[in-house]
Amino acid sequence: MNAILEALLLQAGYNTALVCIGAALLGAAAGAIGAFVLLRRRSLATDAAGHATLPGLALAFIILALLTGDGRWLPGLMIGASCSAALGLFTVHWLSMRTRLKEDAAIGMVLSVFFGAGIVLMTVIQTLQTGRQAGIASYLLGSAAGMLRSEAELIALMALLTALSVFALRRPLAMLCFDPDYASVLGLRVRLMDLALSGILLLVVVASLKVVGLVLSVALSIMPAVAARFWTNRVHLLVPISAGIGAAGAYTGAALSSTAPSLPTGAIIVLTLFLLFLLSMLLAPARGVLATFIRHQLFRRRVHLRQGLLSLNRGEAIYDGLTLRLLRRRGWIRRDGVATPAGHLAANAAARDEALWALYRRLNPGSAALAQYHRILPVREALPQDTVQELESQFARETGFPQPHRA
Repeated sequence: MNAILEALLLQAGYNTALVCIGAALLGAAAGAIGAFVLLRRRSLATDAAGHATLPGLALAFIILALLTGDGRWLPGLMIGASCSAALGLFTVHWLSMRTRLKEDAAIGMVLSVFFGAGIVLMTVIQTLQTGRQAGIASYLLGSAAGMLRSEAELIALMALLTALSVFALRRPLAMLCFDPDYASVLGLRVRLMDLALSGILLLVVVASLKVVGLVLSVALSIMPAVAARFWTNRVHLLVPISAGIGAAGAYTGAALSSTAPSLPTGAIIVLTLFLLFLLSMLLAPARGVLATFIRHQLFRRRVHLRQGLLSLNRGEAIYDGLTLRLLRRRGWIRRDGVATPAGHLAANAAARDEALWALYRRLNPGSAALAQYHRILPVREALPQDTVQELESQFARETGFPQPHRA
């Protein structure tokens, strides 16, 4: 008896590990394709595809239940979900292309109609006397705790195929997302690539039904991509970062859900991904809130120092508290506000730098460097050395002041 119990526990542990690995593969695949979906601005299409799977899933269950007496055969359910999701995406595309409806309106209509039809069919399933309908509702929010080994292996295989498809099509998909007209000129079949993008997205949505459920499938694709956007602006980095975030969130959520069968897997995975999104939003060095706050404070201090030195050069009184504190810390003014010798030198250098920027603005009125750096950085830090030399020579000719000697 103990040997049987130990074998069952080992098998349960193996199934849990397999489920978590399958969820991680699925999260990686969803994050990778989600990056292209986000760049293509088709995020709502994921939600439409997820909700459109419900009528096909329910209809496949009814057919399987009537034919075999067991409607919970996962491959059959996935085939039914794929057919209805494909029909939903085709309907969205047809309505947006052939009618006056915008894409968001078409998505809203398809989402509500298909989901409503699915709810009606789910009610019909509850009235059946056969089919083992218990647990069919788990496809709404996902449930990893009761997943069979064969189901976990099938989901892992589909996720792996999806990831390989994204890797093989990464270059044409990137061209499609950024410049479809240029891609068409180069010979890329834009409609075919749009179809491939929809097909891979459809495969992710169908594969994620058992793990996150159809209601939350959109989060598995979009949230990792949105979190990854805080870390980089380059697509060749965005895709792997998004895949990594998706894998981490899906693995952690599936592991937590497997420890407590009452917890819905989809909701736990989404909350985990949201936590990763918050961490990215706060800590990312490129666009994170903390990095943005630090850059703003450095910019603010630089502006106050600049204006304080210009005021010292003009002999104007300074009343701003932050400006006074910054000048004192640099040793440019005394506690009574009088400029020190070093402060006079810094003020003269700032005034000369301001004059050089004014000359550069007059000579180059449309320069991007002027718009980005003027009154923020010294000329020598913002412009090439030969440009600075030309400015100082022109300034010396116009004003009669010699160029400063540089060590």
